[in-house]
Amino acid sequence: QVQLVESGGGLVQAGESLRLSCAASGRTFSNYVMGWFRQAPGKEREFVAAIFWSGDTVYADSLKGRFTMSRINAKTTVYLQMNSLKPEDTAVYYCAAALGFTREPRGYSYWGQGTQVTVSS
Repeated sequence: QVQLVESGGGLVQAGESLRLSCAASGRTFSNYVMGWFRQAPGKEREFVAAIFWSGDTVYADSLKGRFTMSRINAKTTVYLQMNSLKPEDTAVYYCAAALGFTREPRGYSYWGQGTQVTVSS
């Protein structure tokens, strides 16, 4: 089992920044690709970013340049730095873990409870 706990969400104005954190515990952290997803009301859960143990990252094309994912392996924590936030970034953001990379939510075995991000215009 892998337990994931997100934090750092909140209400911000357009143009501001937020940093989300995801603390992992349980099985060997290095075995997993960590991902961030988001789900807005009435929409499907969508891929935001993923990071490998090596530190290599993959981003949704629409978010490149504004969002940055990082990890501190020794602390088993991953982060999502979100800059220049827009109202359309409003969603519940989820941290997830998978044994192999995929952009599909169904490929991730473990999920956090989610953290709400709301961006006002």
